[in-house]
Amino acid sequence: MKEKLNYLSGFNNYFNTEAQAGALPTDQNNPQNCPMDLFAEQLSGTAFTAPRAKNKKSWLYKLKPSVIDKEFKLIESHLFLTPDFSNNTHLPTPMRWDPMEYPSKPTSFIESLTTYVGNGNPKTKSGCAIHLYACNQPMEDTYFYNSDGDFLVVPQEGELLIKSEFGLLSVTPSEVIIIPRGIKFQIDLPEKKSRGYVCENFGSPFELPELGPIGANGLANPRDFLSPVAWHEEKKGTFKLQTKFLGNLFETNLNQSPLNVVAWHGNYYPYKYDLKKFNTINTVSFDHPDPSIFTVLTSPSAVSGTANIDFVIFPPRWMVAENTFRPPYYHRNTMSEFMGLIHGIYDAKQTGFTPGGASLHNCMSPHGPDKDTFQKASQEKLKPEHQDNTLAFMLETNLPFQISDYANKTPLRQKDYLTCWKGL
Repeated sequence: MKEKLNYLSGFNNYFNTEAQAGALPTDQNNPQNCPMDLFAEQLSGTAFTAPRAKNKKSWLYKLKPSVIDKEFKLIESHLFLTPDFSNNTHLPTPMRWDPMEYPSKPTSFIESLTTYVGNGNPKTKSGCAIHLYACNQPMEDTYFYNSDGDFLVVPQEGELLIKSEFGLLSVTPSEVIIIPRGIKFQIDLPEKKSRGYVCENFGSPFELPELGPIGANGLANPRDFLSPVAWHEEKKGTFKLQTKFLGNLFETNLNQSPLNVVAWHGNYYPYKYDLKKFNTINTVSFDHPDPSIFTVLTSPSAVSGTANIDFVIFPPRWMVAENTFRPPYYHRNTMSEFMGLIHGIYDAKQTGFTPGGASLHNCMSPHGPDKDTFQKASQEKLKPEHQDNTLAFMLETNLPFQISDYANKTPLRQKDYLTCWKGL
């Protein structure tokens, strides 16, 4: 599959791509009939009347339209995917979890999704859910699309090969992929297994944050986002199509692969980004800037300047500030924070926060560096230091997180987390 992984470059560009020459209509084509007897189908990620700068849609030219001839039926067997958060646990206590273990039986990406926290509601198209996954089986003969929100997938271990209606995307640890709502896909496992994190965004689509006084350059550059070129399957047989709709999973049967888009054009498609290309901004004098300077993508809320959810990373970087406590300072925040660690050591925790693990600090819950980090950072002689063994991320939202029963009761939850601050 590797030789087919060709990409288009740029964030929110309007692309035209075809897997077969002549499949994409031109001005000379008769708009009443598509080339090659294909079916035209529009996929809209926003309201038709959204402002031009925010409007998201793509035209797909398919072997067969997406209409189905069999009903969707509720899947009863998924144990750890939480439908909603209205009855879940509300706790102000900081929490931390050990990494998820791989399952003992064959389990696909969708089957392994396990909800930890969430807020808002897909009915109102606000808020988010955060799931972890640990899978060891490809999605053979099964395809999926999410009606509730966009998937931001953060692999921590193992490559994912995403086969989508728009083409192929390979995603490895230190890369992320966004699969917008409604797009059909299937996930293969080139390395036989993978685990990581999924942020399900119920609200506004992710976009690049404004740069403000930073100026024209910095943070994530639009040109570094990659999208797939057109590619399609002509497989016939018996296939399952699953969807997540208002928190529950449903399934129907198809007699042909739904990844049958021969050509497409538009600005609504899956895309990936290599976190190593993030241009980190930091202080070169004194004091500790807020973590908002590490924002890769943001989903705006109805309140200007307040995010429905921010995706923030803490990558390798130089620390040079003088007379400054360099690790994250102790703080209480109106936003709620969920963190994960892709590799290395997070600079606020010496022990306990391991790659594949997670932590939660809800609205106004105090948090900050553990005792060992505080003592080291307070006493060491300051000199330029390069942090090169680290890549952590944070999902920050304006709504308090509610905790799933699984996350609250699992043995992976570190019941002794609060002891990391003992003795301060």
